[in-house]
Amino acid sequence: MAQLFGTDGVRGVAGRDLTAALALELSTAAARVLARGGDGGARPRAVVGRDPRASGEFLESAVVAGLASTGVDVVRVGVLPTPAVAHLTGELDADFGVMLSASHNPAPDNGIKFFGRGGQKLEDALEEEIEGMLGVPTSPVVGEGVGRVVDAHDGVERYVEHVLASVPHGLKGLKVVVDCANGASCLVAPEALRRAGAEVVVIGDRPDGYNINEGCGSTHLEALQEAVRLHGADAGIANDGDADRCLAVDAEGRVVDGDQILAILATEAKDAGRLAEDTLVVTVMSNLGLKLAMERSGITVVETAVGDRYVLEEMKRGGFGLGGEQSGHVILLDHATTGDGVLTALHLLSAMAHRRQGLAELAKVMTRLPQVLINVKDVDRSRVRESEELAAAVRAAEEELGETGRVLIRPSGTEPKVRVMVEAPEQEQATAVAERLASVVRSALG
Repeated sequence: MAQLFGTDGVRGVAGRDLTAALALELSTAAARVLARGGDGGARPRAVVGRDPRASGEFLESAVVAGLASTGVDVVRVGVLPTPAVAHLTGELDADFGVMLSASHNPAPDNGIKFFGRGGQKLEDALEEEIEGMLGVPTSPVVGEGVGRVVDAHDGVERYVEHVLASVPHGLKGLKVVVDCANGASCLVAPEALRRAGAEVVVIGDRPDGYNINEGCGSTHLEALQEAVRLHGADAGIANDGDADRCLAVDAEGRVVDGDQILAILATEAKDAGRLAEDTLVVTVMSNLGLKLAMERSGITVVETAVGDRYVLEEMKRGGFGLGGEQSGHVILLDHATTGDGVLTALHLLSAMAHRRQGLAELAKVMTRLPQVLINVKDVDRSRVRESEELAAAVRAAEEELGETGRVLIRPSGTEPKVRVMVEAPEQEQATAVAERLASVVRSALG
């Protein structure tokens, strides 16, 4: 069997790759792995949430059926952000949680993500164990042994109260546009920002099941940029479909990416004495400018493989409190167990309010080196590390760039692509080197 779990759960085109039958099997297997060892013989319990994709409706039904049929009680929380489901898994003392979402992917895709007790992301070994349980016969659960299903209607309020309790400074006086990507944050993001004191303009808040991430949200910032300028807002905030990401734009509509957000939050936390070990955890994809800025600020930078799960693992290992990715996955470990776009937005805007500075001014804490990222589709991503032709091309590019830039080529963990990233002192050089390497990827792995 091919490996089902990627860097962020199981994903695919709903109804083709991710079928109701597979969702049923996965939930049954997950119950056997994650629900064991309960306290005092109490029946295990799981929290299940989803984003507003149409396919989430039938996949949710399949997951709930699989769990209840194995004797797991289900708390169905409906449409909520991924970090909200993780939070509620912990707050409700559930054995595990299930989130149905394909995050920033288009509407035809969907995914299943599992959280362990406390809303923690699963380790690789547990995902492998779940996958190994697929197709293994089980004893039937009957009568009073079957799980019960209840709907929780207070998930939005519980989550909003949780994120608001973490905000150091109120947002009174700030006018903010928030783009909810027609996704899971449509209720919670505007509510949280308003209750924190901001004047809020909302876009991308009309989900119909098919328009999630479509021309909006963190993968399409043009609508947010236009709205910020139109409404004369101080800043704009963009979530992705499941709201575990946050990107921003300043008052002029200029993009403030995840690296810049991390730089702002890290320096703000360090100045307040709240940055654990004076350390920031990032991935190898983070801009070299972030590392240089943190060095100037006396902040240590620790690098991990790409994927917020690896950032989180390193944060736990080292006792660090802040980490994330350029894509906008930001983990504030004192308040969340995973990337949280709403929480990140609140803390970013809180820094603006505290320092009485615009986002453009705060973002000057780091200077981004020109970085070019090319996603090469329709190639065999499994052979990235085997191709001698590609290895030779990378060595040549690294020799050309020397210590003033860098090259990173990696297969995507969530999509059928190979990502080519190049940083250089000048944009033209970065573009030329990236295009040359992308051409080699196509010829060597096509």
